[in-house]
Amino acid sequence: MSANPLDDRLRDLVGDRTAKVLGEHLGLHTTGDLLHHYPRRYAERGELTRLADLPVDEYVTVVAQIAKADKRTYGGGKGVRLEVVVTDGSGSLTLVFFSKAAHAHAHRLIPGRRGMFSGKVSVFNRVRQLAHPDYQLLDAEDGAEAREAADAFANRLIPLYPACKQITSWRIAQAVDTALNSLAATGWAGVGEPLPHELRAHRGLAPLPEALEKIHRPRSKQDIAAARHRLKWDEAFVLQVALARRRAADAALPAVPRRPSADGLLTAFDAKLPFTLTDGQQAVSAEIFADLATDHPMHRLLQGEVGSGKTMVALRAMLGVVDAGGQAAMLAPTEVLAQQHHRSITEMMGDLAEAGMLGGSDAGTKVVLLTGSMGTPARRAALLDLATGEAGIVVGTHALIEDKVQFHDLGLVVVDEQHRFGVEQRDALRGKGKQPPHLLVMTATPIPRTVAMTVFGDLDTSVLDQLPAGRSPIASHVVPAAEKPHFLARAWERVREEVESGHQAYVVCPRIGDAEDAADAPGGGRSGSRSTAAAQKPPAKAENEPDDGERRPPLAVLDVAGQLAAGPLRGLRVEVLHGRMAPEAKDEVMRAFAAGEVDVLVATTVIEVGVNVPNATAMVIMDADRFGVSQLHQLRGRVGRGSAPGLCLLVSEASEASPARARLDAVAGTLDGFALSEIDLQQRREGDVLGQAQSGARSSLRVLAVMDDRDVIEAARDEATALVAADPELTAHADLRSALQSLLDADREEFLDKG
Repeated sequence: MSANPLDDRLRDLVGDRTAKVLGEHLGLHTTGDLLHHYPRRYAERGELTRLADLPVDEYVTVVAQIAKADKRTYGGGKGVRLEVVVTDGSGSLTLVFFSKAAHAHAHRLIPGRRGMFSGKVSVFNRVRQLAHPDYQLLDAEDGAEAREAADAFANRLIPLYPACKQITSWRIAQAVDTALNSLAATGWAGVGEPLPHELRAHRGLAPLPEALEKIHRPRSKQDIAAARHRLKWDEAFVLQVALARRRAADAALPAVPRRPSADGLLTAFDAKLPFTLTDGQQAVSAEIFADLATDHPMHRLLQGEVGSGKTMVALRAMLGVVDAGGQAAMLAPTEVLAQQHHRSITEMMGDLAEAGMLGGSDAGTKVVLLTGSMGTPARRAALLDLATGEAGIVVGTHALIEDKVQFHDLGLVVVDEQHRFGVEQRDALRGKGKQPPHLLVMTATPIPRTVAMTVFGDLDTSVLDQLPAGRSPIASHVVPAAEKPHFLARAWERVREEVESGHQAYVVCPRIGDAEDAADAPGGGRSGSRSTAAAQKPPAKAENEPDDGERRPPLAVLDVAGQLAAGPLRGLRVEVLHGRMAPEAKDEVMRAFAAGEVDVLVATTVIEVGVNVPNATAMVIMDADRFGVSQLHQLRGRVGRGSAPGLCLLVSEASEASPARARLDAVAGTLDGFALSEIDLQQRREGDVLGQAQSGARSSLRVLAVMDDRDVIEAARDEATALVAADPELTAHADLRSALQSLLDADREEFLDKG
């Protein structure tokens, strides 16, 4: 037995067999795990219903008397069926039990007995029936007492639990009842209370035992609401305490202050800029440089709109660190993005990126690229430049975190699209500094404030919501390919018009194409099995095709590129880009596209972030309904990056009344990434958002909804910050420490420590 009964093993409570199923298939190992496995919804038995009025396919509760009960065999005597006919004077109903249940209930359900019966009405051989109904016999009661008992039974809220094939909601409910009864028998002795008494009193929150009783055994919907409110506070407060402790610990770490010199590399770079930084860029840069000048590590999240100039802000921070004698590393999730960042940085810096090279500036530094696919000589040269300090800036992929990579003095780590990296990968790079380096996390996906507080609560947040001067508006339109195929034909005409005007275009597809297509396709795979007409009109759903998601496969780059080159875009220079291409081939295609040597680039989402070709003005996204809202917004941000207006066409077969079409209409209707991110989160819920940033199944949010519970999250953050400031080690809050250990098991605690 544990000091806290919530930590007791389930096998001691429900037996080895049930405990094994709960543990292996639902991740429930302790009494606390089980009691925090909350009902996903509640079924109402419904008002008592006369047998003459029974609706089919609805859950009902009836009070009736057993008129007849027969056990019958079927299947050649191998099966047993118990049929019980009940009546209330207005009509009759058959109750059916099979196999073991038939034997188990036969001795109780005998003619003359009266009871309440609850279940879903179905029809078999024109007879209404309840299969395996719940019931309670009422023989011991009559008159008003029986009616009162019947009403209580009928109006009871039945918890329905997240279950699986191996264990039903009913069996989970039985296990929960066993746990609650066991704890109630001891008066919940030893059960910890993670929320301090003062907080509960101030916020009017129920004690934990009461909340657990009410969420599993509610007498009313008010009980459920009160219990959920209390349990939301548990999740929000414990997580915010963890993040507040992390912030306090980070503030205590030593770091080398990095102050750029007055007339150094950063000043020389700023002097070369052909434009003026936006007010937003200047304000965020000021925040970053103030952090870099302190003697503890910066931990800052830089987020903002597509095209708001985050990379420019990050580059200036890196140059400032190099100015101060340190090195900076930018970690990108893909080789395409790493190469694009490296190319953009060297182009923006010009001779300042060529220190030690012929024509290079004396005030400059080396900017090197390091990826896993680099050849040995280039890789060896890059590693030497990093170890000696010749290279002030390195841009790379996961290759940066390998043991062989050593820095002379790593002062700043910039992580781009941080949600794509594992915790260990980020930590391995941060561990390469002589002292903890400063950290700047960038994301191209605008994050609602409450999500940022929940996922990135240990980071200071900077937001760029102002586009640089010269950026052009982007017009977005939905192209209903199935309903109006001529709209798609017009889309390809618009692409051709943009190219004829001297511009370029992207066509984005959800997938690459199968391996056979890739192997057979000449020159990167422009041939495909689909006819050219498919590029003009994607196949509509077959007449007998179900509406349950069984659609045709998503359109593929290797198919569509060939169809376009041979059909509506014949004569234009069409190339493909996808993640399965060799790194050299990907880089060659991107260089050619950036140089204007390719008219139309047919690609997967490898172009989603970081790709900057100002001459690209049009984008056609095929099967757009297969992408998320935020992803569509990121893709759209690849056009309109120059002086000419951008055009984004969202091609879809989704019907006008479908949720998928509503998503596309939302994207077409606004360029506000923060508004779209809220729509995206509401549709995907927290699982996708928190799944990677808040790793660990035990720490997932069960009742706290990030978008709906803003008030709770903000209040919990305030309460947690104040508590940690007063008691950093939680010495006066033993139960809260235990809750942290339970929520953030050993691996999760390490996650928070590493960041």
